[in-house]
Amino acid sequence: MLTRDLMEHLVTYYFVAFGVVIGGSIVGGIAAFLMGKAPLTTIYELSGSLKIWAIVAAIGGTFDAITSLERGLFQGTHVDIYKTVFMIFSALSGANTGALLIQW
Repeated sequence: MLTRDLMEHLVTYYFVAFGVVIGGSIVGGIAAFLMGKAPLTTIYELSGSLKIWAIVAAIGGTFDAITSLERGLFQGTHVDIYKTVFMIFSALSGANTGALLIQW
């Protein structure tokens, strides 16, 4: 079930979500600095609020994930359910790691 191809995708989802949180927070902090606001406070707040968008960006939109879950439930292909759950968990882990790294 966990083939090399699936593992490559899971690692990619993890780091895409991680990069969205880290990059978005830092770029948002630069924008806050240019506007005369507190950059570290903005970075901290953005790291928490960008997590959901990082997950969506990593999995390529939620419609494909929901379609895959539906196919797994109603057509009996349980492998699709497992792959989708692993995909979402991988993206969630990457987003959470990025937020924890910034908020630490």
